[in-house]
Amino acid sequence: MRLSVTSEIGTLKQVLLHRPGHELEQLTPTHLGRMLFDDIPYLAGAQKEHDLFAQTLREQGTQVRYLTDLVAQAVAEPSVRARFIEEFIAQGGPLALYHRPALMELLEGIKDTRALVEKTMAGVTDQEAGLRPTQPLTSLARHETRFLLDPIPNLYFTRDPFSVIQNGVAFSHMLAPARQRETIYGRYIMAHHPEFVGSIPAWYSPDIPYSLEGGDILVVGDGLLCVGISQRTDPEAIEILGRRMMFQPQSGISRILAMDIPNIRAYMHLDTVFTQVDRHVFTVHPGILPVLRCFLLEGQGGGISAREMKGDLAEILAEAMGVPKVTLILCGGQDMIAAQREQWNDGSNTLCVRPGTVIVYDRNKVTNRILRDHGINTIEVAGSELARGRGGPRCMSMPLWRDEVV
Repeated sequence: MRLSVTSEIGTLKQVLLHRPGHELEQLTPTHLGRMLFDDIPYLAGAQKEHDLFAQTLREQGTQVRYLTDLVAQAVAEPSVRARFIEEFIAQGGPLALYHRPALMELLEGIKDTRALVEKTMAGVTDQEAGLRPTQPLTSLARHETRFLLDPIPNLYFTRDPFSVIQNGVAFSHMLAPARQRETIYGRYIMAHHPEFVGSIPAWYSPDIPYSLEGGDILVVGDGLLCVGISQRTDPEAIEILGRRMMFQPQSGISRILAMDIPNIRAYMHLDTVFTQVDRHVFTVHPGILPVLRCFLLEGQGGGISAREMKGDLAEILAEAMGVPKVTLILCGGQDMIAAQREQWNDGSNTLCVRPGTVIVYDRNKVTNRILRDHGINTIEVAGSELARGRGGPRCMSMPLWRDEVV
């Protein structure tokens, strides 16, 4: 199968999801901050909401693929499986490397490949690896379980670890250590899964030292990417991505609009404050508008040029897209209390399934009503537990195929 994502709004034909699993139940108050969570979702509730989200996508004609299935199929061959285990432990940090023999024995002993993949996602404790305190002080003083391999509870936000752009993939360099192993799954799918192997160009890779995450990348279409300079994505990464894509005719990308948003937790990615909902129509959190700076990157000779664009966001987008007019729909409207509350609950994080039709969380009543007032068809799904991880419908989905917009 080829990949094809040439816009944010083309009819969504195939999408990658991850159903939340045991990794969420590994969260404890002690580890919340390090794992990038503000609260602990209730797993059964999160799974029920996610299943309804997936069913909603199917009802819209979208084929749903699951991360665990694709990874298990990709690493089924014994030599690939062995490399996967080695690499996963190697990227697990100093504690994993120190206890590598115990971890190898545990993971190699899991014969069912799907169960192996799920175990890497859920994490491994010292007790599971058969380690017991043997030193006199440790046996007396250590009272809590320690992870040798941390769980990866952010996995249900499949948008971030890699991004399908045109017919290729930008593999992310995730900023937080808690998320850096997530890219392993996407790399093994693209390198070893029979549907993808040997045919997928890579526009970015995690060994590049500058962070780039998929939630900051919007494929607007007609040769334009919007990429956020954010808490999670560096400007250097955007320049490298631009150089790699602009001089590859197959990329279809000729320019990048870099959008510099405030570097705060609430606005961690561009798509938490800005998404496309229809042709030339976007929803945006009004809180970013007074401070937003935009820069247009274009190919020039053998390199790229950058210039700051002036005007309000609608004017900047219209110029960058080469269209007469762009409409901005404000998250929360003119009510700044509603705007801040609903942005925090992912009111700006919409998933477009076809032009003018978006999936949204039902809890964002003000923003959803405003979207409908602008002629946007809103399909509401529950997200009370899912939203505890700070992500909405777009965050939870990685399009693999969208039809061309005609």
